[in-house]
Amino acid sequence: MQKVRKSDAEWRAQLSPEEYYVARQKGTERPFSGRYWDTTQHGIYRCVGCGTALFASDTKFDAGCGWPSYFKALDPDLVREEQDTSHGMVRTEVLCNVCDSHLGHVFPDGPPPTGLRYCINSLSLDFEPSE
Repeated sequence: MQKVRKSDAEWRAQLSPEEYYVARQKGTERPFSGRYWDTTQHGIYRCVGCGTALFASDTKFDAGCGWPSYFKALDPDLVREEQDTSHGMVRTEVLCNVCDSHLGHVFPDGPPPTGLRYCINSLSLDFEPSE
């Protein structure tokens, strides 16, 4: 896997201020405000930072939380997990393993077959609809 590395200035030039806040500063968009939380169209969700394909629409489900939720990543090697102890909680942060963009968090309360809920910020994603 080829890592994508850019200077802070390059990230700021590429991303909108809101995307930069979420993807590069580990921010979180407000629930039910993101561009993809209720998208039902078929396609692939890619990292906003590097374009890596991360999630498929056939793994997306309505978790009722206000963020796009998926029960598995397209390729587990492209999504990295780290412990997040911010805000007085212990959670598992999810990052793009190619460019280190913050995506969201993963929780063990999702549907079968994985039981996982990847709770991802819309601002961390670009959607590519199927033809």
